[in-house]
Amino acid sequence: MVRLQKYLADAGVASRRAAEKIILESRVEVNGRTVTELGTKVQPESDRVTVDGKPVRSKRKIYLAMNKPRGLVCSRKDELERPTIYDLLPREWSHLHSVGRLDFNSEGLLFLTNDGELSLRITHPRFGVRKRYVATVDGRLEPAALRELTSGIMSEGELLKAEKARLISSSQSQSVVELELAEGKYREVRRMFEARGRTVKRLHRIQIGKIKLGELRPGKWRTLTEPEIKTLLT
Repeated sequence: MVRLQKYLADAGVASRRAAEKIILESRVEVNGRTVTELGTKVQPESDRVTVDGKPVRSKRKIYLAMNKPRGLVCSRKDELERPTIYDLLPREWSHLHSVGRLDFNSEGLLFLTNDGELSLRITHPRFGVRKRYVATVDGRLEPAALRELTSGIMSEGELLKAEKARLISSSQSQSVVELELAEGKYREVRRMFEARGRTVKRLHRIQIGKIKLGELRPGKWRTLTEPEIKTLLT
């Protein structure tokens, strides 16, 4: 038996939080009966579940790691008709959703899945899954700037903070910094530097949790192994 919202998330209907909203809106039936209780449990093998009258079936869970190149958006369709990460995938995987998006000019490790539980664990702050980035910024950074990053910087009324910050190299024209973040707020790395008058010239995510980008080339993807999946779900 599994909770109804988890069943819907596992079936790729929506994330778990979005599935809860669908249930509360009386859009879900179990064995012909409308269900609005979030604690409702279903038997995947025998119960008949519908959303808006359409049957929902549990899907094989898919977990992909991609090295997102710069110049792609993570949405399935873009209003500006820019290329998307889905152009890199087989058509039958177009239903997968990206986890922890990277913006158009950012690159590096990205997960795609139809498992709502994995999405929740990676993106929700309460799980504190660490992400590591390498940022190239304009100008020379001093040690005091790194201390600011780890103590916290206010941006648009929000506290942005790196768990760790390490200077890889520095010159008069640019500096390269490795950052480790736990929350993954919107454009967090770029906003931290922008708040101190710095421009991020390149942003590269190299690790999520215990999984590293490794030798995966830009524009390529691979399936996650069972041990890798387990590290993200436990």
